[in-house]
Amino acid sequence: MPFDPSDVHCDLSCGIGSDGRWHGWFAVRMRADALRRLGLHPDQPTAETTHPSPPGWWHAAAERNAHQYL
Repeated sequence: MPFDPSDVHCDLSCGIGSDGRWHGWFAVRMRADALRRLGLHPDQPTAETTHPSPPGWWHAAAERNAHQYL
């Protein structure tokens, strides 16, 4: 793993949503210095997107077919 365990912090919370069903949320936070080592910090030019995002139909197809890969 390229990160030291002290570089990564994960939070998880659960609760009942407005639809009455249980939902879970998680957040992953990284230390900025850990991202800089890999050229991924937002202040670095290598962290910018260089290609356009795929079209909307591509995202819809990926979501529709996502269950096939689980």
